[in-house]
Formats: sequence, C-alpha cells, structure tokens
Amino acid sequence: QLQFVESGGGLVQPGGSLRLSCKASSNIFNLVNMAWYRQAPGKQRELVASITTPYDTDYVDSVKGRFTISRDNVENILWLQMNSLKPEDTAVYYCNRPLQFFPWGQGTLVTVSS
Repeated sequence: QLQFVESGGGLVQPGGSLRLSCKASSNIFNLVNMAWYRQAPGKQRELVASITTPYDTDYVDSVKGRFTISRDNVENILWLQMNSLKPEDTAVYYCNRPLQFFPWGQGTLVTVSS
C-alpha cells in the first residue's frame, strides 16, 4: 500500500510554469509504474502522463511537448514539470499507479488564469 501527498499547485498566468511533486510513503514506489492524473471541474479524472520503473514516459496528446514527468526513486518522489500552461490545464492534479489504484491523495489545485 502506498499513500501520496501532492504539492506545488497554485495560480499561474497563461504561458507560465509550475512544478508539481508527489511524495510517496514507502519504497514500494520504486517497484511500480506511476502517473499524474487531473480532474477539471465537472469533468472526469483523466490520465495526463505516466512513467514506468525503467523511466519510459507517455503523455496525453494535449500536454505533449509542454509537460515532463520524472521520478526520484531514492526520495520516492514523482514530479510533473508543466510549461506553457493554458487555461484548459486548470484542474486538481493527483498522482497514482496506473489502473490498479492505491488510495487517492488530496491532490493539488492548478489554476491557469490571467
């Protein structure tokens, strides 16, 4: 079982950047693929980016070239670098294992607005 604490969200203008972090509770983190998800108001949660334990990455088309997912298997941290942010990126962002979810954390709110 893993628990997650997400942080790094905030209010940013369009075109700005944010770096989200997700701290996992144990070294089980090193053994599992991980992903960032987001849920915008009134919409279903969607997978944004994923990373395997050998560090292969994948992204939803809407964030390719703007977001970068990475992980630190020593500190048990998942990162999401978000550049060139758009208003449609506004959402609560969560981290979790793809498909076989652990309990969800509280998420971190990203608001992109001028």
